[in-house]
Amino acid sequence: MIKKNYDSDFCGSLPLHQINLIQPYGYLFVANKSDLRIIQASENVNDLLGEPVDQVVGKSLEQFIRQEEADLLKGRFGSGIDEKVPLTINLTRSDAARRYIALVHVKSDYVVLEVEEAGDESTFLDVFQELKYVMAEINRAETVAAASKVVVEQLKKLSGFDKILMYQFDEQWNGTVIAEVKEDGMEEYLGHKFPASDIPKQARKLYLKNSYRLIPSREYTPVKLYPVINPVSNTFIDLSDCNLRAVAAVHLEYMKNMKIRASMSVRVIRDDKLWGLISCHHKEPMYLNYEMCSVFELLSSVISNKISSLESGEEYQFVNSLQEKKTQIIENVYSEKDLVAGMLKQDLKITDLFSAEGAAVSYRGSIETTGEVPDNEELKNLIYWLQSKPEDKVYHTSNLSSEYDFGSAFSKQASGMISIPVNADRGEYIMMFRPEVVTTVKWGGNPDEAINFDSNGVKYHPRSSFGSWQEVVKQTAKAWKEEEVEVAENLRSFIFEYSAKTL
Repeated sequence: MIKKNYDSDFCGSLPLHQINLIQPYGYLFVANKSDLRIIQASENVNDLLGEPVDQVVGKSLEQFIRQEEADLLKGRFGSGIDEKVPLTINLTRSDAARRYIALVHVKSDYVVLEVEEAGDESTFLDVFQELKYVMAEINRAETVAAASKVVVEQLKKLSGFDKILMYQFDEQWNGTVIAEVKEDGMEEYLGHKFPASDIPKQARKLYLKNSYRLIPSREYTPVKLYPVINPVSNTFIDLSDCNLRAVAAVHLEYMKNMKIRASMSVRVIRDDKLWGLISCHHKEPMYLNYEMCSVFELLSSVISNKISSLESGEEYQFVNSLQEKKTQIIENVYSEKDLVAGMLKQDLKITDLFSAEGAAVSYRGSIETTGEVPDNEELKNLIYWLQSKPEDKVYHTSNLSSEYDFGSAFSKQASGMISIPVNADRGEYIMMFRPEVVTTVKWGGNPDEAINFDSNGVKYHPRSSFGSWQEVVKQTAKAWKEEEVEVAENLRSFIFEYSAKTL
């Protein structure tokens, strides 16, 4: 698979939250809680207030907004709300007031305001009516694929992005595109996998704090904060949860290589973890006002809840089926009064419990098998190897040949294995095997070239091509699910007790 995991050992260590710059589609203020005195601001506030930033800093926000808005803002400080709260404010410049949206972040020592122009209220109401239909369609979907298809199609209609796709993470944080809608002529990524380093762990962590990430133009000029050092913390301000936070240069280069000039990513959460992203691409610069971004944010919650519900339902049924089969296996052992016969010689075998094609039981001096398994000599050698593992732990792998040197000799029958130790000292194990499943993985570009360093070994660049790159994966079986491993552990406890009683 991927030879170098830049997700964890390089990209994942970049301090994205302390970039100390913002994108110019909005304005940033940092103010004291007590008197709303501005202690830090983005240098573009001159466009907003008609005063240079060095004159704005030190003044109170109350000089620029209405008194009732200032009172409402202060009221948020004592409410105990630690999430970002949007407020409508009217900022005055040359005696003329203009309506804005202020996204308020209440910190322990100060308050942060992200300010953007407010959108048209009537347009938002029209969009909200359409949103109710989209939510109903998502809730009607019976599968994750169907729900994902609905959300990408409807978001494209609502927003006008050239391409929208749903991107699901696997256990290694590689992402697979499971739904896509696009304009003609754009590269198709449906079914393609992208390496974890494309959205490294630092970036993924920030999605737990931010529902979405909007980049209206990759060709923007970043705006500095003044003063550079936050006077309260005496460090760069932490912009982790700021939508306006500037973009790392490598990601802008990544967008350029993808031939897009604007993007938006919306999180999909399950069990408080990042499950996937809704990724939006546009060939030209594109700005979405806060109201439209809120639609995306709301749909993020709807699709997250739907996916959680669907997957939880599937998992419940799967676990329930496992428990029923495990109970029957235990009953078989007791009725046969024999461990091996109860597991291998009934209508319901242990292979049925673990969706395996073969099983071998090494018990009290003999090896009995069912289905497709390695030959006896290979099984004996495998048992010697298993004895080097922790004797009280279930062992499982879906790529045995990568861990056991001689595994490639029987990979067709046994690329996957789960083993339950009965008595490791005596070489007694119950082993289930899954056959090799040869798969072709379509990558969006060569994953081994996800990151390319300059000759100095310091500066780096993302890959320049995202064309389909195929990888044939061999000697790998269908992976064992966490629930199956748990059932194997439970079965190990029963087997240990049963063996002790029948000695």
